[in-house]
Amino acid sequence: METSAGAKGIALTDRQRLAWLRLIRSDNVGPATFRDLINHFGSAEMALEALPELSRRGGSTRPVRVATRDEALTELDFAQRFGARFVGIGEPDYPSALRQVEGAPPLIAIKGKATILRQPSIAMVGARNCSVSGAKFAAMLAREIGRAGYSVVSGFARGVDSAAHRASLDTGTVAVLAGGLDKPYPPENEPLLAEFEASSGLLLSEMPFGWEPRAKDFPRRNRLIAGIGLGLVVIEAAARSGSLITARYAANFGRLVFAVPGSPLDPRSEGANGLIKDGASLVTNANDIIEAMAPVSRIDLFSPQQVSEPIYEDDKPIALPPSERERDLIVDALGPTPAEIDDIIRHTGLPAQSVYLVLLELDLAGRLHRHAGGMVSIDFDTV
Repeated sequence: METSAGAKGIALTDRQRLAWLRLIRSDNVGPATFRDLINHFGSAEMALEALPELSRRGGSTRPVRVATRDEALTELDFAQRFGARFVGIGEPDYPSALRQVEGAPPLIAIKGKATILRQPSIAMVGARNCSVSGAKFAAMLAREIGRAGYSVVSGFARGVDSAAHRASLDTGTVAVLAGGLDKPYPPENEPLLAEFEASSGLLLSEMPFGWEPRAKDFPRRNRLIAGIGLGLVVIEAAARSGSLITARYAANFGRLVFAVPGSPLDPRSEGANGLIKDGASLVTNANDIIEAMAPVSRIDLFSPQQVSEPIYEDDKPIALPPSERERDLIVDALGPTPAEIDDIIRHTGLPAQSVYLVLLELDLAGRLHRHAGGMVSIDFDTV
């Protein structure tokens, strides 16, 4: 599989990649928890060793399931045979813009032309049941955006997504899947999948191989679409649609949001027209997007990776657990209302390391709720 030569980043060793995969596949370990574990323990291997004890101290009533070495090796082997590979958040082929997003997945699976991920990207989403005009306009925009040097990111769905992908196959397109790379959806897009493999297309997913997409997985996919693109274009979106969810994510990430106006009589345009009313940039041709994106695309989005660990792990940091009194203070400071972690630290007067460690314990025990902006809460009935 092609690698992005010259891209910035630090490559994981095979040993680290295996440990990262085990950690993210373990129970109650999401992107934020993964980052905190690495930052606290110094490596995924050391975090894996600590998971059972952390979960027990957090009040879990059953042992936490830790992904085994054999399970991770099986998935790595399947990925290789499938023609795919896993990329870590600090590695050269991880999308630069996505790296900046809070809670970005620490590992993604990719298949295809990895150099596409070095291009600045624009996301395009819209109605699955789009009109002929909507599909034609989406293809025209994608084709001209591609010629301007951008890759086109979308969700591999019917309608606008498929039109945008097909029109940008020669210049670079990224399909973000809601399931595993081996479980593309919908099934009728198998011919498009074959076109990806024969051209400048790339498939990307954060889900395990073999994962069948569920309804609740599509918002996660939409979040990645919004995170990879520097801007987002919405075409023919209904008032309640996944496209508007993607637009909200994009706005929250500080991305430029564009919308193509449609007839007020067409319910498929109600959402896009509403975005324009709310401040999205109106689009009538590709230049509207290209000119607005020019200053943004020149920004170097590479920053030090959010998650890193040393190549050599001979020295293990000593992490002393908080006392029971300190743990009680931290738990008592939590409630059902989301709170900033810095406020918890100030309220308890305890070292930040102690607060973060107790939050990790509660998280791994399934008792902590994480919210946007790094805020946390806990239900009274779980205390």
